[in-house]
Amino acid sequence: MMRQRVLSSLSGSSRRTAATPLIRTLRTSTSTSPLSRPTPTRSPLLANLATLKKQQCRTMSEKTAATPEPPLRERSKFVRGCLKVFTFTGFASLTLTGAVIAFFLYDASTYKESIDEHDIGVPEIALNPRRGGPKNLPIAEVLVDCYDEVDDYDGEKTQGRKPKPRLVILGCGWGSVALLKGINPENYHITVISPSNYFLYTPLLPSATVGTLEVRSLIEPIRRITSDVKGHFMKANAEDVCFSEKLVEVSQIMPDGEERRFYVPYDKLVIGVGSTTRTHGVEGLKYVNYLKSINDARLIRSRVIENFEQACLPTTTDEERRRLLSFVVCGGGPTGVEFAAELFDMLNEDLAQKYPRILRNEVSVHIVQSRSHILNTYDEALSRYAEEKFARNQIDVLTDARVSRIEKDKVIFTQTDPSTHTTVTKELPYGLCLWSTGVAQTEFAQRIADQIEVQKNSHALETDPHLRLLGTPLGDVYCIGDCSTVQNNITAHITEFVRHIAWENGIKDERNINLTFSQWRSVVPRIKRRFPQTCDHLRRLDRLFEEYDQDQSGTLDFEELKKLLEQIDAKLTSLPATAQRAHQQGQYLAKKFNLLAIAAPGLELNQVQDGDLDEAVYKAFEYKHLGSLAYIGNAAVFDWGNGISAGGGIIFLYLWRSVYFAQSVSMRTRMLMAMDWTKRALFGRDLMNF
Repeated sequence: MMRQRVLSSLSGSSRRTAATPLIRTLRTSTSTSPLSRPTPTRSPLLANLATLKKQQCRTMSEKTAATPEPPLRERSKFVRGCLKVFTFTGFASLTLTGAVIAFFLYDASTYKESIDEHDIGVPEIALNPRRGGPKNLPIAEVLVDCYDEVDDYDGEKTQGRKPKPRLVILGCGWGSVALLKGINPENYHITVISPSNYFLYTPLLPSATVGTLEVRSLIEPIRRITSDVKGHFMKANAEDVCFSEKLVEVSQIMPDGEERRFYVPYDKLVIGVGSTTRTHGVEGLKYVNYLKSINDARLIRSRVIENFEQACLPTTTDEERRRLLSFVVCGGGPTGVEFAAELFDMLNEDLAQKYPRILRNEVSVHIVQSRSHILNTYDEALSRYAEEKFARNQIDVLTDARVSRIEKDKVIFTQTDPSTHTTVTKELPYGLCLWSTGVAQTEFAQRIADQIEVQKNSHALETDPHLRLLGTPLGDVYCIGDCSTVQNNITAHITEFVRHIAWENGIKDERNINLTFSQWRSVVPRIKRRFPQTCDHLRRLDRLFEEYDQDQSGTLDFEELKKLLEQIDAKLTSLPATAQRAHQQGQYLAKKFNLLAIAAPGLELNQVQDGDLDEAVYKAFEYKHLGSLAYIGNAAVFDWGNGISAGGGIIFLYLWRSVYFAQSVSMRTRMLMAMDWTKRALFGRDLMNF
């Protein structure tokens, strides 16, 4: 009966499959010994059912594995591209949204609502300074915000530590800013004195005259720079220097027009007051415009736009319109050339769209150059390329022309005809005349030169190769930038060079010395170390030795050596009055001042306080020309020296912008310049005067 129940519970193939093992199991259980414990009938049944289910599952899985899955349908390239675009744009949108939210959160954190109510202590010596000096003026030993100086004068003296020396910098140009960025503020108390409280990026000043760049994009607050080095700034004019008492006389104009003067003491003084435009004694310069400051650029821009507006009036005659739209540039240097190029760009790109088209035919731009080429300090091929570019742009370049005088509405000049060598007097009517003809000394630099007997140069203050002002106490006063020039008078030091060699060889009178080639080779490193600018002229020593050994004796006597050095001295030229020269000089002084501060304890311990400490600590200044570049109207030229030059169109324009963008003084000015260039491309220049 039990066998029949089990068989009836199974159906189909399962019943036939399970019948045989199940019968065997039942037979085995019935044939067991009667003494053994009977096994419950349900346990083997359930075990066989479990085994049966496992076999069924195994069979189904084998069938499933044997049956191949259908392949996935591959998306088309278009669909995949759309998915990538949507993914990227979604990620970019999220990033941009996050950046905007982060900016607003940061902007909200910059607003300050709480008020500082704690008292700020001001030292008595800063509010009531003692008087002294040659003119018995107040001496600003401690400034109002110089709390660290108070510690020096009070706390550090009582603790036996010497106070830090005072470093006073006059001017905030390229050299001064480079010095501030490289100096270690832990070594000096730094004070900057300048009549302007901003640094001006002068190479791009012509772009500000027509609105390609805004004036604020070219200036950086000097207090932002001085605060980084814990320095102090005084908006005032330097009037004079008392070298014996180490005092700088400073003047300030109060709001009521009253002038007040006081002294600022120094331990080291750096003069970087820049230069003014050279006049060449021409009459009538009161009618011209200059381009040296941000105010000059603002005035030129206002004058240019005003001339356009007046030329559009119906009451303006044809002669007046031609005069108003005539622009004359006196000087074919980089500043004058770049201004003419920027002016042409504005006329060509913006004038025709926003002013009556008749004005475009009436506009004329003239460059009056006294030399045979514009950009005469550049490679001659670049000068010719610039002249050809201006000829295509209808910019009139008048070479071999000298301005005689300037009247209210015209420029009178003489021009030499190269074919007949005759001089002809001509005149040009103008609506605006720019005067850009070199640099000259400022009034402050002239007063300094008048005090020092050895200062004979009428164009700049002379320094030694260590940039120390000649005629002042050694190591106290330095001069950098356009207001200075490095004296390379090698022949004046020939006796010094030869005397050392005579002493080394036991010769009493240096004039009786005869230098062999090996001795000549030992002299050259001393000359290069003292005058680094002679390195390019002292390369082939064997050729120089053979050329100036006139008696073929195999030696150089005193007179032959003198002639050799005089010839090298004649080849040396003054350093260019450029921004890169001033920048390199500022960096040089920063490195040297840092080394002097480090060496000061050791020198003091060895009681070395006098002598040529600059020479002992650091090498002489060596100018490295990095190249010259100029903008010539949607094109630029590059001159790296040694015959290497290049010029071209839009690609060189972007290279020119990239160089000046990289040399900008801060990230703030870089961002402003980039936005101005973008604004010009999208909306054009802002033709407004205010």
